[in-house]
Amino acid sequence: MLAVLGTTACGGSSPAPSITFTRIPPAAKGGPDVRDTIEGRISGARPGQRLVIYGRSSIWWVQPSPNHPFTEIRGDSTFSAQTHLGTEYAALLVESDYQPPATLDALPLEGGSVVRLVAVPGDPKAKPRRHTLQFAGYEWIVRAAPSDRGGPNQFDPANASTDEEGALHLRIAGAPGRWTCTELTLTRSFGYGLYTFTVDDISTLDPAARFAIFTWDGPAVAQYGREMAITIGRHGERPEDNARYIVEPVDLPANRSSFFAPSGLLTHQMRWEPERATFRTFRGARAGGDARPIAEHVFTNGVPGAGNETIRFSLYVFQSYPTPMQKPAEVVVRRFTFEP
Repeated sequence: MLAVLGTTACGGSSPAPSITFTRIPPAAKGGPDVRDTIEGRISGARPGQRLVIYGRSSIWWVQPSPNHPFTEIRGDSTFSAQTHLGTEYAALLVESDYQPPATLDALPLEGGSVVRLVAVPGDPKAKPRRHTLQFAGYEWIVRAAPSDRGGPNQFDPANASTDEEGALHLRIAGAPGRWTCTELTLTRSFGYGLYTFTVDDISTLDPAARFAIFTWDGPAVAQYGREMAITIGRHGERPEDNARYIVEPVDLPANRSSFFAPSGLLTHQMRWEPERATFRTFRGARAGGDARPIAEHVFTNGVPGAGNETIRFSLYVFQSYPTPMQKPAEVVVRRFTFEP
């Protein structure tokens, strides 16, 4: 059992509160896809005081998310929380008026609203519980943590698989109000080049379902996560505009281009160059050459520079759609290739 104790007061005063860790997650590079459990006990906390957990991955991130920054202190003084992985973990016992920042370059000092703070390194012997699969000759991480993409959604690694032909299957499973979604992240970053994706017919997706192929580099906040995307699903615009090409931030009209994705097998391409991103969609499995695209758009403003982004596939519930999702969904990606 791993345990780290906060200090206690000296002299005749009452013992100061203490924090003991009984379970510490692995020491690992953080990311949005994998979470683990951190557990411990609080001694000497007063009514109204609260617990905040942080994990360090380059900087400190509040856990499990900025929308849920507080961890319950149970009646028996124990706590258990989900946290994204990091190299270090910290627990803060705070007064009720403390507002936890989403990120911190350095942990606060004890005093004022911070009653007790204990930080520990991640467990070097523990192993991250990563879920991976092979598709198109590459390794992909399958998301096992919730996400706010499309609204609060749960993700289950069991919803991703490959078949005997090597095609990738992504599913939304469950029942109304209890859906679980699917997201995969490529473990390699390619940068500039030509990305090609061939996808089976998804014209019959539930209107509240959305499928996205996108680049993502979470730490690159100044470049909006280096996100560029092809999304399929209703966007609240004309019914015939069931797809979009996007360069973030999407709220700028020049950063999005809607088009109609017809039924049948489609091949989508993104050619990424310095200060230029060209998107095209073709019927069938052929792209380029003498094949004529059914949709095309070139972005020259706001295109991010290459960095540590990776390709992601995400099939999720768009929670703000007027009609809640009614039926399960599946998307089959037949092929993915990259050419420098």
